[in-house]
Amino acid sequence: MDSFNDVLSAAKEYCKERLVDATYNLYIDGLEAVSFEGSGKVVLSVRNDFICTIVRDRYTPLLKEALAAVLGFEVEVELVVPATAPEKPAAPAAQPAPAVPSGKYDFTFENFIKGPSNQFAYAAAQAVASNPSGAYNPLFIYGQSGLGKTHLLNAIQVEIKKNHPDFNIVYVDCEKFTNEIITAIREGSTELFRQKYRAADVLLVDDIQFIAGKESTQEEFFHTFNTLHNAGKQIVLASDRPAKEIKSLEERLRTRFEWGLTADIQPPDFETRVAIIRRKAELFNLDMPNEVAEFIANHLKNNIRQLEGAVKKLNAYYMLEGIQPVIGVAQNAIKDILNETQPVPVTIEKIIGEVGRTYNVTPAEIRGMRRTANISAARQTAIYVVREITGMSMEDIGKEFGGRDHSTIVYSLKSMENNLNNDRHLKETVEDIIKNVRS
Repeated sequence: MDSFNDVLSAAKEYCKERLVDATYNLYIDGLEAVSFEGSGKVVLSVRNDFICTIVRDRYTPLLKEALAAVLGFEVEVELVVPATAPEKPAAPAAQPAPAVPSGKYDFTFENFIKGPSNQFAYAAAQAVASNPSGAYNPLFIYGQSGLGKTHLLNAIQVEIKKNHPDFNIVYVDCEKFTNEIITAIREGSTELFRQKYRAADVLLVDDIQFIAGKESTQEEFFHTFNTLHNAGKQIVLASDRPAKEIKSLEERLRTRFEWGLTADIQPPDFETRVAIIRRKAELFNLDMPNEVAEFIANHLKNNIRQLEGAVKKLNAYYMLEGIQPVIGVAQNAIKDILNETQPVPVTIEKIIGEVGRTYNVTPAEIRGMRRTANISAARQTAIYVVREITGMSMEDIGKEFGGRDHSTIVYSLKSMENNLNNDRHLKETVEDIIKNVRS
C-alpha cells in the first residue's frame, strides 16, 4: 500500500465535501502525489500549467487545510506539472500501514488523560457536564497554553449535547467574541449579537484572558454573564491565568468569574506525559516503543500539544516514508518541534490585531496616517509592544507602520515609556496585551 496516496485520497475527500462537483472534478480530482519531504512539504502533480495556476491561486489554502486535517499538522504544498515534477521515490518495502487518521480525535472525557496535574479540573468539568447549572457556575479553568483546557471545554460540550440534545450550547473563543462585538457595533447589529449569546443554555468561552483591556467587550460580556447567570444557565470559562492576574479586567467581572469554582491545570508529570504519548499513538494505530515514548516524555515537559505534535510527526514519517518510530527519528521530530518559532511578520500581525481589538480600531488605521486620539494611542501602544517583543530596529519598525521615520518611532517609544510610568491602567493593559500575544 502506498500510504502517501492514502493520505492524498483522504485529503481529496475533505475537499470534495466543500466544493461543487464540477470544480472538484476539474481542479482537485486529478492531483497526484509526488513526494513528502521531511521539512513538512508535500509535492503534488497537476495535469497542466493552466490548472496548476488556478489551483495555486484559489485552492492551495483548502488543500493545506485538508492535509492538516488528515495528518494532524500543517504542511506546505508545492504544485508541479508532469514535465517538471521530480522523480517519485520508490515506495518503501511493503509493511502494514496504519489507518489514515482524521488528524483530530474527539475531545471527549474518555480521551482526556488524567493525572495529578489535572485531576481536579477534570472532575469539576465532569460535574458541570453531568449537572449543568447545578454544580459550579461559573466554572473557571486556568493553566498554561497547551495543557488541555480546550479539550475539557469541548468535552463538556460533547457530554451536555449527548444528554440534553435540546440545549442551545454556544462555544466561542474570546478573540472571536471580541471581533463579533466590533463588527456588530460598526454594522449596527448589536441586538442580533446579544440575542445569539444571551439565548444560550450553556456558554463556553475559551481564552477569556483576551477580554483584558477591551472596554466594549467587557461591557457586553458583563451583561451577557448577568443575563445567563440570573436565568440559571451554565457558564464555563478558560484562561491562561487566574482571574486575579488578568490585570486590566474590571473588578465587577473579576468578582463574577470567582463566584463559582476555579480549577487549575498544571504541566503533566512524567507518567502522565508517557500516557498521553501512548494514547495519541494508539489513536493513530502507531506502534510506539516504550523507550521512544519515554524519550519524548523526558524532553518535552510543559506542553501537551508538543507531545502530541511529536507523535504526529512520527506517524507522518511512518505513513509517508515507512520510517519506524525509533529514538533517532524521535530526536529529529523533537528538534523540529523545539525549533518551531513564530516568524516575526506573523508576530507583528498578531500584535497589531490584539492592540486593534483592545482599542477598537482596525490594523489599517494603526498602520495609517490618521491622528485621532484613539488611533494615535493604539499606534503608540502597538509600536511599543512590537519593540518589546521582537526587538526590531527603529527603522524596521517604522517600515511596518506606514514607512514612518526613525525619529517618529523614537518619539513614540519615549512617549509610551513616560505614559506607562504615570498611568497604572495603561501599564496593566500593555502587560495584558503582551501576555495575550505570547500565549
